[in-house]
Amino acid sequence: MSVLAPSGTRESVDSSAARRRTRLVGIGTNVVGAVGAFYFADASLRSYLHTHRLIGAAFFAEQMWVVVAYLVRRPARLASHKVGDWLLAFGGTFGGVLLRPDGAHLRWGLDVGLAVQLAGLALCVVSFLALGRSFGFAAADRGLVGRGPYALVRHPIYASYFVLQTGYLLQSLSVRNAAVVVMVTAFNVGRARAEDRLLARNSDHGAYRARVRWRFLPGVW
Repeated sequence: MSVLAPSGTRESVDSSAARRRTRLVGIGTNVVGAVGAFYFADASLRSYLHTHRLIGAAFFAEQMWVVVAYLVRRPARLASHKVGDWLLAFGGTFGGVLLRPDGAHLRWGLDVGLAVQLAGLALCVVSFLALGRSFGFAAADRGLVGRGPYALVRHPIYASYFVLQTGYLLQSLSVRNAAVVVMVTAFNVGRARAEDRLLARNSDHGAYRARVRWRFLPGVW
């Protein structure tokens, strides 16, 4: 004869199992993200050792910060489970690996491109520092941040990716690289929209959006 557990007990067990699964998925995502960031950090270090250009060392330091950020970031209060949102995040984060140092290397493009990349890197680093443990990958709510660049635009890290990749394009002008920049920017535009939709469930987000109207660039979008 079987003994049936009270429904409240079953619900408690199911809830506990669901929390464990969610925690394990979160840990797995953090580890995968950290490994991916370390891959980019290693590539930046190799580039620096080969060229001895300081921007390579700067990219290495920035990516190592991302490695740490994945491992210590704050658990999400709410996270998207939509495949489309995760694909947007993947394309916006890793699409830049398709850029190639081919095409035209004009003198002015090399100089201006380097300056643009340095500006993009500075914006990226300052944005990461302002974000702190609220750092994320796909659309999620880890608490609203309104300091630093987030007081001017709602998605400064994605804006910094565009600036960085534009600088690369100026240094290596080609149709392929231009197409990659357009594609990655489109992913990050979709990514920003997905995050705004999810964060709209946060009771404080309406006031933040009213205060910070622009997503990427003040006065434009």
